[in-house]
Amino acid sequence: MAGDRGRAPLRTRLRRTRTRRLRRLCYAFLALIAVLCAAAVVAYHLTPIPQPHPETVAQSTVFLDADGAYLGRRGPADRQDVPLSAVPRHVQDAVIAAENRSFRTDSGVSPRAVARAALATMTGGAPQGGSTITQQYVKNALLTPEHSLSRKAREALIAIKLDRTRGKDEILQGYLNTVYFGRGAAGIQSAARNYFGVDAKNLTLAQGAALASIINIPSYYEKAGSDPKVTAKLKRRWEWVLDAMAASGSITKRLRAQARFPAFRFYPPGRTDGQRQYLIDVAAKEAADRLGITEDQLASGGYSVRTTFDLALQDITAQLVENPPTRKGVRVHTAVVGMVPGDGAVRLLYGGSDYARRPFNDAVSGAVEAGTALEPFSGMKAAEPLRTLLKSAAPTPVSLASAYATLAADGRYAAPYTVALITRAGRTVYQARPSARRVLDGHADPANPPTGDFFTGGAGGGTTRRTLWTTGYDGRLALTVALFADRTGGRNGTTVPAQLPNQPSPADFTRSVADGIRGAATEDNIERAPQGSTEQTPLPPAAPPAVQSSRR
Repeated sequence: MAGDRGRAPLRTRLRRTRTRRLRRLCYAFLALIAVLCAAAVVAYHLTPIPQPHPETVAQSTVFLDADGAYLGRRGPADRQDVPLSAVPRHVQDAVIAAENRSFRTDSGVSPRAVARAALATMTGGAPQGGSTITQQYVKNALLTPEHSLSRKAREALIAIKLDRTRGKDEILQGYLNTVYFGRGAAGIQSAARNYFGVDAKNLTLAQGAALASIINIPSYYEKAGSDPKVTAKLKRRWEWVLDAMAASGSITKRLRAQARFPAFRFYPPGRTDGQRQYLIDVAAKEAADRLGITEDQLASGGYSVRTTFDLALQDITAQLVENPPTRKGVRVHTAVVGMVPGDGAVRLLYGGSDYARRPFNDAVSGAVEAGTALEPFSGMKAAEPLRTLLKSAAPTPVSLASAYATLAADGRYAAPYTVALITRAGRTVYQARPSARRVLDGHADPANPPTGDFFTGGAGGGTTRRTLWTTGYDGRLALTVALFADRTGGRNGTTVPAQLPNQPSPADFTRSVADGIRGAATEDNIERAPQGSTEQTPLPPAAPPAVQSSRR
């Protein structure tokens, strides 16, 4: 009994045992937390911030017409870097409102989103969104797209480290230059052009909010403007983004009330876009030559090439030449060149109707049988490079246009060119400085067309005519419209010259096209000043036209 009196009651002993176990569990839990924290600290210091993947930072080169309208691009991806200063503040705020409203103050990660994504990965659920802008940038530009716990953990560590070592503006700039917007556009600059036909710096509030809304499901929203259902859904998200901007104070209630849903460029592109590849071919070759690099280097260099072309006139020409004379078994090709006399700027270059089916450029490389085309130059003394051209038995349409441009410029020859300005990251790396020199002495034959009229000729004559052209000039434009006929040759993939169809009249067709272009050029004020400065200095002897190229 004495021993029993010395022992504590059972209830007390159980309570003490439970207390000791809880204490041990607490110690174990705290030790685990300490180990995890230590592991996180070690992992943080051992995890480097990787360089962006080459494919995410590869840039394309963009080609623009003489007025800055988007012509097309060359390169591995439709992307061009722009500094954050070139993105309006209201566009930045729209993206933040749509994707990560705490971006300016958060640590680079959203613990709730990380936990939700980890749970989805462990349970086999659908991938979860909700990442911060910093995490999205890390995921899109710095890491592989795999879905795993280890990759998600690494993404969070890098995002935290990025947020601690880089400024918010630097992170936002990287994000805006790499995030995908649909329509093949990576980055805000390409998206602005693909959706609205403007540079990022010119995006309105409404347009910026629309692009910010698209980031959520770019492959779906890219059809906005052409699919009513998609457009309606995007408009609802657009309104949600603007409401968030107004609630945060980044825009005023008045601006919110004034915002109107923007109009989008049609998607997919129209059929004239394929024809523009002829223009890009010529301009890309010339731009690469001017910079002393290869065309591949140009395509991936992030350049902006301002050409001399007039896209409005180009599209009008594509409509005018739609229905050339036809005959069964004979293919008729049309080539059109328009050039500014005394300057050499090529405003119009129609090389074919379908680049995908026939990339050969008739305007640049098609051979016109000279015939009577150069009769207006008879009796005139010509210096190089025009002398060699006038002796050619098969000049190209661009050569004919440059010859008649010399007449229009009172005997001063200017080499044809298609590239006016090349910039990179906002810095000018090339600017055309066209020059002209007198190469003709004497005057055109009075029996031949005076200024403003067009001269029509051909080879073969009558029903045996194989090529035909209408060419002429006035003070604003030297213009050549040429027709070529061919048929399938004896071997696969070959063609041979053929007779032009006689009905409707080929001559009537070329004159009609020339008159239509001349009328459109007058309305379009084609005589506007060239992009470069014109200097009346001698050309090197025998300088070839800049846009000449061989058959590919």
